[in-house]
Amino acid sequence: MAKEEVLINAEKRNVVGKQVKALRRQGILPGVIYGRHIEAFPIQMDAHNAALILDKLTASSLITLDVDGEKFSVLMRDRQRDVIFGDLLHVDFLVVSLTEKLRATVELKLVGEAPVADNPEVVVTQVLNAIEIEAFPQDLPEVIEVDISTLETVDDEITVADLDLGEDIAILTDPDETIVSVGYVAQEEVTEEEKAEAVEPEVVERGKKEEEEEEAA
Repeated sequence: MAKEEVLINAEKRNVVGKQVKALRRQGILPGVIYGRHIEAFPIQMDAHNAALILDKLTASSLITLDVDGEKFSVLMRDRQRDVIFGDLLHVDFLVVSLTEKLRATVELKLVGEAPVADNPEVVVTQVLNAIEIEAFPQDLPEVIEVDISTLETVDDEITVADLDLGEDIAILTDPDETIVSVGYVAQEEVTEEEKAEAVEPEVVERGKKEEEEEEAA
């Protein structure tokens, strides 16, 4: 099934430099569009509408950017945010060709429930958070789901080799890398020496107090 088109309307931006702050106060989000086959140029979008769309997307989400009626297929490459309020301040878009494959890093998301997790002494750990793949832009997944329902014992694990992304996507990450592992919850063991150290201060303090009482008598 074909993906639904993600469309953002924009226009070329003439305001640059420090004057861009004035645009933000007017509810306008500045950005830039660039690519291997085009010369970079500044753009601007309605801040509210753009944020509603961009906040739901990842770096591998294909976007159609309509700039003054001319459409570009782009990927979001950088998002600058206000450190206090989290509002978008600036967005970079990379123009891509739908006929050329590209490399991208895609986030891994664990789904399902691991039967082994029913054991309170066991912990399921996500070791790898993303992998590198190669595909045509329109075939890039926004996120890769990893089903952990196959984890039944502490000897089980999920590696990159276990992923099946179809023939349109090539996985570039080492297939032997572990995505999810299972292990026992670490429990601290108190040694006899540690027990002795815990008791010693009390013994010393009591002995000192007794000595002081004897000197005062």
